[in-house]
Amino acid sequence: MIPRPQLATFSLLLLLTAFFVLRPLRANDERAANQLLAESLLADNSASLPQAAQPGQTADLHSPANETGPLFPVVEHGKWGYIDKTGKIVIPLHYYFAYPFSEGFAFIQQFPNLGGKSIRLQFIDKAGLMVMSKAYAFAQPFSEGLAVVAVPGERGLGLIDKTGKMVTSQYDFAKPFSEGLAAVKDGGKWGYLDKTDNMVIPPKFSEAYRFSGGLAAVKDGGKWGYIDKSGKMVIPPQYDVGYQHVEGLAAVKTGGQWGFIDSTGQMVIPPQFSDTFGFSEGLVSVELAKKWGYVDKTGKMVIPPQYDKVYKFSEGLAPVKTVGKWGFIDKTGQMVIAPQYDEAYPFSDGLAYVELGKRAGYIDKTGKYVWAPTK
Repeated sequence: MIPRPQLATFSLLLLLTAFFVLRPLRANDERAANQLLAESLLADNSASLPQAAQPGQTADLHSPANETGPLFPVVEHGKWGYIDKTGKIVIPLHYYFAYPFSEGFAFIQQFPNLGGKSIRLQFIDKAGLMVMSKAYAFAQPFSEGLAVVAVPGERGLGLIDKTGKMVTSQYDFAKPFSEGLAAVKDGGKWGYLDKTDNMVIPPKFSEAYRFSGGLAAVKDGGKWGYIDKSGKMVIPPQYDVGYQHVEGLAAVKTGGQWGFIDSTGQMVIPPQFSDTFGFSEGLVSVELAKKWGYVDKTGKMVIPPQYDKVYKFSEGLAPVKTVGKWGFIDKTGQMVIAPQYDEAYPFSDGLAYVELGKRAGYIDKTGKYVWAPTK
């Protein structure tokens, strides 16, 4: 399963990206995924990739290539490329690894890790053009026009714009921009900077999450609370764990149980669950007695706990695991795609990523394969 912070707070695209990123990097949570992975890269072997018109700059952001519909990473015979939502191959399958698109760009790994060297990631557009001359040891998807990257041979993480220009200083760790601010770790503490690289909230927290709904969850003095964009602590640190507000509510843990607070700190769903994620489409998954179900924003149990594992609702459906297999339910709890997959992820742009053994594919909302599972 993907770690909680991503399920609870990231967009659906970031959730799927996190799955692809975390698998090869062997990270086990959002913070681990942000660690600097290496200080050196393989020698430059980018000649076989098509180049943008001017190396070091992006292709035309308004070109037809960047106005196409969603593309999905697929693998066949060990090579990765991209399909459209009809299953047509749009970018040929010739990459060692390919990651989901975000804001018109995706990063790919052209070669395997050799000789103990770190991976090298390069950004492409929807035409398959390499849009930046540099390769990176680590990258996250673009968010609000900027992407977190690790530069080979340098310590720390920084943020680049879509031309590849490093627009911030490099920090111990960094998270994507959200609502105009990015959480960064500097000198062992977390703070927030704006897009001009101005540290608007000084590093003073032991942990910090992204802003959502004007608030960010931060850990101070061993407890979690919430700050606004001025850095003011508007909900005092009092929770054992606290996550971002999603659809107006944030999951918090206190006394060993999970509940939900609103933006004022009022507990609107009392702590009663052994585990939970974040709201999506008006429902949130909760665990009781080692089974998962879904409650609404009043705390009413609308789908009783009965599943072994679950993901959030997206486009009206949610993946659920029962009797060892994954299927999809609707918001009434009806099983609309029968359990049959070894792994399944939420729908995005009409398709869902599924796995059978070591094979992966995409299905539509009827359960029909658009891209059949392949090795």
